[in-house]
Amino acid sequence: MKITGVNTFVVDCYRTNFVFVKIYTDAGISGVGEATLEYKENAVVGAIEDIKRYLIGKSPFDIEAHYHNIYRDAYWRGGAVLMSALSAVEMALWDINGKSLGVPVHRLLGGKVHDKVKVYANGWFAGATCVADFGIKAKEAMDRGFKGLKWDPFGKAYMTLSNEELDKALECIGVVRDAVGYDMDLFIEGHGRFNVPTAIKIAKEIEAFKPVWFEEPVPPDNLDAMVDVRRKSPVAIAGGERLFTREAFSEVFKRRALDYVQPDISHAGGIMECRKIAAMAESNYIPFAPHNPSGPVANAATLQLAACTPNFFYLEIMASDVPWRKEITDEQLHFEDGYMTIPDKPGLGIELYEDSAIKHPYAPHDLRHYNGQLIQIRPPAAEHYF
Repeated sequence: MKITGVNTFVVDCYRTNFVFVKIYTDAGISGVGEATLEYKENAVVGAIEDIKRYLIGKSPFDIEAHYHNIYRDAYWRGGAVLMSALSAVEMALWDINGKSLGVPVHRLLGGKVHDKVKVYANGWFAGATCVADFGIKAKEAMDRGFKGLKWDPFGKAYMTLSNEELDKALECIGVVRDAVGYDMDLFIEGHGRFNVPTAIKIAKEIEAFKPVWFEEPVPPDNLDAMVDVRRKSPVAIAGGERLFTREAFSEVFKRRALDYVQPDISHAGGIMECRKIAAMAESNYIPFAPHNPSGPVANAATLQLAACTPNFFYLEIMASDVPWRKEITDEQLHFEDGYMTIPDKPGLGIELYEDSAIKHPYAPHDLRHYNGQLIQIRPPAAEHYF
């Protein structure tokens, strides 16, 4: 079997654009991957085109060799753009391998440890216009069956936070905690906003609400700063969505910088690289909770990874999405009582509908974390997709 083509499909999804990669073979078997890279979609499409020259004519079965060669031969290796392109290609090759053998990808990686995984919601707050609305939205998410809720309550703050801004964030967290009680897991998102003393101050203040973790409290560029926060924080620290490859995570484990690691399967190197990172975390007794707020293919790949990963802790997922998410793939998710079932279809268990994908072309979107919005506005037609 030989690779005959590689195409990308960029699909507007309101908050960003999904970036899908489809690899074709002369046996009629195709594989799909996802390289959704918020606000740099055009850059990652160009990187995929560069990888395409290497792939055409090669066997889709030699995944480890292709990953090694593509990474090695990228002189300016690493980084979000190149690694996202490589990650999507890698997961598409796993999809082809599974389909060619008629088995799900997790069967090729040791089989199931988990039949289902616990899910926490991101984006559950969409449509809230004031602090009080967060309690209403949190109750709605709880009624849907979610076991955990994650959000960033810090408005437009960057590096520092005034006492007034901190009080408003704490009020928001308190409203949510009061609405859902202490059986619901809360995850406080920092989005790499703060300097070290501010992050430590916030960590001490949010301890009373018993969050599972404080995520990315400082920018990801300086691991020593993360270590400083973790040493003085009374709550667990999570991070890693903006780190790439096992080499970067090796430093995380060596310095004991994080309590939970969160590589993204669409950015950190794909399925096998994330499996290796998870194994490193397991040997350090650190839970694995990958970043997963993207599209249907990334979620399908993350579920395959979850199936065969003993220290898999929690699955992140968007609570709602654009209505055409249901049109662009055959995604069928089984969610019940806070858990999502691992599917057993061949490959990643999902197919991309090309004709539907091209009906929703790229649209420019900008980062909203620092523009003063406390929340992400829900698109008018957003709906539940599972």
